[in-house]
Amino acid sequence: MLNLPKTDLTVYPLCLGGNVFGWSADEKESFQVLDAYFEAGGNFIDTADVYSEWKEGNVGGESESIIGKWMKARGNRSSIVLATKVAMLSTRPGLSSANIKSAIDDSLRRLQTDYIDLYYSHQWDEKVEQEETLSTYSELLKAGKIRYIGASNFTGAQLTQAMEISRKNNYPSYVALQNNYNLLHRSEFESDAAPTVLKDEISAIPYFGLARGFLTGKYRAGSTVESVRAGGVTDFQTPQGYAVVDALEEIARSHSTTISAIALAWIRSNAAVSTPIASARTVEQLHEIMPIISLDPSEKSSLDQLSEGL
Repeated sequence: MLNLPKTDLTVYPLCLGGNVFGWSADEKESFQVLDAYFEAGGNFIDTADVYSEWKEGNVGGESESIIGKWMKARGNRSSIVLATKVAMLSTRPGLSSANIKSAIDDSLRRLQTDYIDLYYSHQWDEKVEQEETLSTYSELLKAGKIRYIGASNFTGAQLTQAMEISRKNNYPSYVALQNNYNLLHRSEFESDAAPTVLKDEISAIPYFGLARGFLTGKYRAGSTVESVRAGGVTDFQTPQGYAVVDALEEIARSHSTTISAIALAWIRSNAAVSTPIASARTVEQLHEIMPIISLDPSEKSSLDQLSEGL
């Protein structure tokens, strides 16, 4: 377990992503994954009000509703560190005060809880002054509806601006940044947001840790994978991408673990990162991402070199 800086939140070093719940995993399958994660010692679950609005017939909030039903059925809310987000649901867009106040109540109802441990601004809102957003979070914190706030999909400059506004006005500050970061999508985070994260001593909690499933090893040159996410890995299907997977496989073999576990271990090796996020549609997939592995310096260096420039 690890402590998230600037909080009293103690979490398992893998955050379980809830983006598949209500999408590629139905309620029964989601419960099985959640049970297996919790029974293995996991306690950190990430979702958003927009999950999984993109599936035909969905309206958003499906993931939150499934997680809420699961926590209610298991009676374990107090043992879970729960994160959700606001701003991207089509019916609750943006970071205005009115929208945040409506969205948090919607999320609390679906999650069947009266507080959120970590509440994210899901994306920057150029139409709303940060003072309005952060002062609203201050109200929600005082009301006990949220414990901490995070930012997602913010640039380093945007995060710095928000942190300065919080300090100047005594508003709550973002304690986490959730951006896209993995072995095949590195340079954006490392060159832009990571310096701000390190300077302000907050947690990077990256999403797409397995590059939409490409870094599980199931995608190989010349093969076809049947998956609802297969279209999202086209950019990774390059000689360099496949070389990274081959290296992950070799390191995984030496550790007697999975390719996924090594890909996530590489993310944890970045000093800016507290813990990565990864999702699982089945219990079998969950078992692939749960091992917590430490890379030796030569293994990290090899992966760094192979993925350089990505």
